[in-house]
Amino acid sequence: MADEQLEAEWVRGWCEQTDAALTKLMQSFQARHGFPPARNVVARATNESHGATDKLVELTPTPSDLTTMYWVIGEVSLPDVDSGYFVHPASTVASDFREYGAVQIDGEEPALVFAGDGGGHLFALAGSGRVWRSTTASWFDQFDLAAANLREFFEGLAGRISGQL
Repeated sequence: MADEQLEAEWVRGWCEQTDAALTKLMQSFQARHGFPPARNVVARATNESHGATDKLVELTPTPSDLTTMYWVIGEVSLPDVDSGYFVHPASTVASDFREYGAVQIDGEEPALVFAGDGGGHLFALAGSGRVWRSTTASWFDQFDLAAANLREFFEGLAGRISGQL
């Protein structure tokens, strides 16, 4: 599964299923937690985000799965799922790359940070397709394997949403 490329059709299906699960979660959120939810959204890609993806690809070698994902998804903001999960827009990934560079992981191709959680941990996608999570809220500390590929990463997010229903 680690060698399988992410398909845009699978990402579109994930978006639809996630939208439905988020709608259900948000309907019961205040009753369960005692406060209203924030805005939890899977924003679809737009012409503007496609342009930002093109600029990211021009700036640095970008894993093809990340490009595929950005062709469907502009960004993901899930502040009320666990401690929060955020898939950054391509423009943010490019800006962060200019400022911090790629993440260096032993035995791995340089990885691009594309997401974070509410605790400040970062998620980076390497050229191998593997997703890595920082052990601290830092670009420069250790990263541990989080998912075999981007599809597994998104399946994990879906599972976290479903786990709160």
